[in-house]
Amino acid sequence: MRRLSIAWIFFLTGCVGIPDNVKPVDDFRLEKYLGKWYEIARLDHSFERGLTRVTAEYSLREDGGIRVLNRGYSEKDKEWKEAEGKAYFVQRTDQGYLKVSFFGPFFGSYIVFELDHENYRYALVSGPEKSYFWILARSPEIEKNLRDTLIAKAAARGFDTSKLIFVEH
Repeated sequence: MRRLSIAWIFFLTGCVGIPDNVKPVDDFRLEKYLGKWYEIARLDHSFERGLTRVTAEYSLREDGGIRVLNRGYSEKDKEWKEAEGKAYFVQRTDQGYLKVSFFGPFFGSYIVFELDHENYRYALVSGPEKSYFWILARSPEIEKNLRDTLIAKAAARGFDTSKLIFVEH
């Protein structure tokens, strides 16, 4: 029974791990990160497959956490899809390392590892594994030079940027 408990704890905490060569940003300011972000590019996952006009909106929760509202349009179903979750800091509130949950007690990593610290115009975000990756921006489009620079930074950390899906807005 003890081994099972240890394995279960390891499994739950393993979902909020940090992939190799990914380091959460320091000097993270939640108040500047809150608000609406547009998904510029992502690696494919079933929960977002086929969605366009994808956004993420972050706001404060009464319990001190962060409300996460993800939205995207399904052209196939001709309707908007929404998922509401909650996020909390894993270690420090000035570090871009959070855990997020969209169902029950199960959390996954949300790691901001690249950020426009001055204006909070763009962010690179990873999940617990390198198969989870997003480029977010405050506007639906970003300049090609900036996009190429962010993609190169992700590739240098080991993300397979050849499989990026660029989101239509």
